[in-house]
Amino acid sequence: MASPRLETYCCPNRDAATQLVMDFQPEVFCGVCIGSASISLLLTVLQLLPKKGQSPRKMPKASSSSTILLLISICDILGGLGMIFRASVWIGFPGFIANISVVNRTDMWPSAFCVGSAMWIQLLYSAGFWWLFCYAVDSYLVVRRSAGLSTIVLYHMMTWGLAVMLCVEGIALLYYPSLSSCENGVEHAIPHYITTYAPLLLVLVVNPILFRRTVSAVASLLKGRQGIYTENERRLGTEIQIRFFKIMLVFVICWSSNIINESLLFYLEMQPDINEMPLKNIRSAALITWIIMGVLNPMQGFLFTLAFYGWTGWKVDLKWRKREIPWESLSSSTVGENTYPSPVNYQSNLHDSKKVSTTDSQQTDEAISMLSEGNTSGDDRATRSSPIYQGW
Repeated sequence: MASPRLETYCCPNRDAATQLVMDFQPEVFCGVCIGSASISLLLTVLQLLPKKGQSPRKMPKASSSSTILLLISICDILGGLGMIFRASVWIGFPGFIANISVVNRTDMWPSAFCVGSAMWIQLLYSAGFWWLFCYAVDSYLVVRRSAGLSTIVLYHMMTWGLAVMLCVEGIALLYYPSLSSCENGVEHAIPHYITTYAPLLLVLVVNPILFRRTVSAVASLLKGRQGIYTENERRLGTEIQIRFFKIMLVFVICWSSNIINESLLFYLEMQPDINEMPLKNIRSAALITWIIMGVLNPMQGFLFTLAFYGWTGWKVDLKWRKREIPWESLSSSTVGENTYPSPVNYQSNLHDSKKVSTTDSQQTDEAISMLSEGNTSGDDRATRSSPIYQGW
């Protein structure tokens, strides 16, 4: 799981609340993390692999939104691998891990492993949060026709730059002036927790607002497309809204336990003695949410692929051929090969005003297509008759 407590545990003089959760059935907890992360990793890769029975089609024009969805899945996969590696070492070499609990100036490898593995997990999941925020921004900009493939460079700079900066800054403040004295004061830990949870809270607060504004903009686009708002256009707008809802639902399910757990542990830290009987229920709730985090955090990768693309099936086709990749699957489910036509297909005898109108309609189609790519539900058949899905 991904928690700032992982970095705090690397301090030999860690606080009592961190000691409480890290000492609670560590073998069971690591086993839960390995099992959940392994299942999520296998199912995520299965979701992204090409499937048998999918006829190869002309690949649609690449979009920044589809690239972002792929990068989110990659961050989840790499973060899950970090969890599996860390938990495996924890179970397989208990003596190696026990050296973290003492100040051992001759053997720095236990502390290096603890800090390095914790930073790897935090960095990858933090980058995934930033990419999810960029997806919400990009969806809104696409509808407003202010985004494109060129913006992906800016997203890379913002995502990796902020993720690395916040991670390094939080770790540096936590371990200042040295690893052996990082928990001597709360001022060391609080900046670290803020830098860890800032992108998570940003997604929880800002993404729903951006998604809501995007859905409203989509409705305006669909109405202006033909001057009417038919049942097919309404259904398409609803499907996009449901897709955004699924994304936020997965995020809330996977990470709400972290916020609850951290709140409980901070409350325990402020008590003179966390082992007092009146705090028994608080301790139990903290331990329960700690185990829940070990299950839900790694499952984000697989659950996100379900929200992005739906269930893609079990039959994997490992034979290479020129075919569309799963995260660009709009054309295989809802869009014909002429979704992105070339301007040379327009008849030369059309008036300039007609060309402008057609080009505007084409841009609208592309914007809606980027938002709805990956939908494979049966309801998509009804939307194929919509003008949005007709070739020009």
